[in-house]
Amino acid sequence: MERNELLINIYKIHTTYLGISRIKRNLGVEEDVVEFCKNKVLDKKSLIYRKGKNWYIENGAIKITINATSYTIITAHTIKIDFHKLCTLCTFYSH
Repeated sequence: MERNELLINIYKIHTTYLGISRIKRNLGVEEDVVEFCKNKVLDKKSLIYRKGKNWYIENGAIKITINATSYTIITAHTIKIDFHKLCTLCTFYSH
């Protein structure tokens, strides 16, 4: 249900000039960062959840933070994958 709210308002997603340079630096991308982030929101493999005043989008090793009121992309960065935790979850769900 939450995911739908963000998808309905995807046209509102934007960032600031400083946000563009921060996201490019953090992710190492040169393309349009707003479109890049929107594509992650649209990707069915993305985990999307709202916590407090922000939306969080996780896709692979990328985590994007979007303000839930203004739809401003605050930041995006790579996340470290805890392989021990991942293996524990895989074992748990395989039984």
